Parts: sequence; structure tokens; C-alpha cells
Amino acid sequence: MPSMTAGVISQQPRVVTYAKAMRVLVANAKGGCGKTTLATNLACQFAREGKTTTLIDHDPQASATDWLKLRSARLPIINGIEAVRERHRTGSTLSWRMRIPLATERVVIDTPAGLHGNALSDLIAQSDIVIIPVIPSAIDMRAATEFIEELRKTQAYRQKACAIAVVANRVKRNTLSFSSLKSFLDDLHIPFVTALRDTQFYVKAGEHGFGVVDFDRQHPKEQEEWQPLMSWLNKTMMEIQHNRV
Repeated sequence: MPSMTAGVISQQPRVVTYAKAMRVLVANAKGGCGKTTLATNLACQFAREGKTTTLIDHDPQASATDWLKLRSARLPIINGIEAVRERHRTGSTLSWRMRIPLATERVVIDTPAGLHGNALSDLIAQSDIVIIPVIPSAIDMRAATEFIEELRKTQAYRQKACAIAVVANRVKRNTLSFSSLKSFLDDLHIPFVTALRDTQFYVKAGEHGFGVVDFDRQHPKEQEEWQPLMSWLNKTMMEIQHNRV
């Protein structure tokens, strides 16, 4: 499957390396928590920072891939890989890794619902950071607890603990559910880096291949919510890079 860049399908095969890119996995076994919205917007943030960025879509629904096809070539380029289609085409679960462009500095990995077992462990092994979106509801909080427990028990995490952070998604502030979510996240002893408001803006932007950062200063509230997450990510990546040397 050819790589995609900002709505354009590139027909040129690329021999690549994966080791030096910082790899961010967006994951939660629970569906409907906003993984794809978070992954696509993260890719936008990195691309806007001038980082060569690749978005890998492991979800059979291919929502991130569809989003990327809608993205204007005038926006910062994001390379795309449909990992599911690569696996079906080649019969290999790892062939998608061989198609990441050589100069890639940031990799964002979107994942399907129901991610468990060996599939989860394999993706953890290929990641430096895991971002877990959680919606403020009792069902979602229980599901997140179970997912984090399973993540920490995977062979890949036991061998090399990656950095983990939680993002509260579709939040209505000053509500009891949000207060409960904050208390829940504090008990997990995992960094709770930001809360993204419940707004249709993300839906409307996604329908045209945009991310929050692509609107410059037109949506200051939404963009402000991303600053703590990006600050945490950049700091964490610097620490990882330092430890690699």
C-alpha cells in the first residue's frame, strides 16, 4: 500500500528506519473515547512544529486514513500508513514498519477498540509514549482502569516501561462527572496532562482533514487545552532522547 501525504498518494516505495523517531501510541480498549481525534490532532501538532510526521492507522475502520485523504496539500504534510491493509496485503503484522519514511521524527499510532493481549504488547514494544484518552463516565473509567492494568502487565511494558499519560476527553467542566474523573486519575498515579472540552468543533474540523492547530488563533480555547499535553510530550521526549544517547 503506497504511503499517503496530506491527501496525496505517493507511489514511490521508501526504504526506512524506525529507531530514531519518537513514537506515540494512542490507545484504550474502550471504543468511543476519541482515540482517532486525539491521534490526528497530535499528528497536526507535530507537523506544525516542523517535525516530519507519520500517522499509522491500525483501526479497521480506517478513520484516520480517511481523515488524511481529506487533508489539503497546503497544510503541513503528514505521512500516512494503513497498517491493517498492509497486514492483509502481505500477511505480515510488521510490514507497516518498513514503510515509515526515512526522515520521520514523530510517529503517531492510532489503534482500534478492543486492543488486548499480544496485539497490545506488540504495539507497546514499538512505542515510546502511550496516551490514553478517557471520557468522564463510570463505564469508561472502569474500562480505563482495566486497560491500564493490562498494559502494565504486558511483556513489552515489563521489559521496557514506556511513559504513560491520560487525557480527559469530551469534558464538561464544573460537573460532577469531571470531578469524579479527576479523582479517579489521581488514584491511578499516572500523569493527567489535559482535558479537552466536549465540542462539535473537533467533528467539523475532522470532516475536512483539519486539526485544532491548523486554525491558528481562530479557536483559542481549544488550542489552549492542547498546550499542557504538548509541553508534557516535548519534555518527555527530551528525557527519552537523553537516555538513548
